[in-house]
Amino acid sequence: MPSASVPPAPSGGDTADRGRTSSASPSTGSSSYWPVPLVRAVPLLVTAAVVTFSRDHSPFVGLVSFGVAAVVGGLLLTVGVLLRLDDRSSRTLQVVQGVTTVVAGVVALAASSAGLAFFVALVSGWALVAGALELVAGLRRRGRSPLARDWISVAVLTLALAAVFLVVPLDYAQPLGGVEQIEGELTSSTVLVGVLGAWAAVVGVFLVIAGLSLRWQTDTGRAEGPSRSSSTSSSSTSTEPTSDEGQHA
Repeated sequence: MPSASVPPAPSGGDTADRGRTSSASPSTGSSSYWPVPLVRAVPLLVTAAVVTFSRDHSPFVGLVSFGVAAVVGGLLLTVGVLLRLDDRSSRTLQVVQGVTTVVAGVVALAASSAGLAFFVALVSGWALVAGALELVAGLRRRGRSPLARDWISVAVLTLALAAVFLVVPLDYAQPLGGVEQIEGELTSSTVLVGVLGAWAAVVGVFLVIAGLSLRWQTDTGRAEGPSRSSSTSSSSTSTEPTSDEGQHA
């Protein structure tokens, strides 16, 4: 009388593979997000270059530079998030951040001759709102996605920009002079526009590194996937004859 065949119990390797798959699943949605940091970096790096090579650090230059970067960067962020981010709550926060950035940029361009006080109020207010939104998005996905670290880092840098704009007095003025007897005066406008350019450079470079890191992680995961599946199938194939021999016996 033939004995009923008993399905083989899952091996330890299969269990470990399932565990690795389940633990990696929360971050798989971030693999398609890697172009978004790269496109966000473009207007920031352009702004940093314009501010660095411009001898005019007036509030007008600051508002125009910030306005162009905010409109372009906000649009790129909004479109990129809608197309590339799967998490609904994080997508909502990022879209609100992108729309807020576009609005701030339009206001800056429309009131580019408003003066230093308006420049300080607009940039610091935007930095507080945008930094807080990106910080909340990062904290929500902390431990579940590699995007959280990048969002938190950018948020801290943006909040630091707001702090500097709020700390520097509007009436700050210091003659240059020094050993080289340089003529001119270091004003709050010069300092703040320079800080805006430095912030744009740092955040832009960071976003480039973050985007490339996500891209490399995606390529590594795709390369490791087929090798793991082939090794799993070969191990299962090698165990099947053993079970068949037991049934024949």
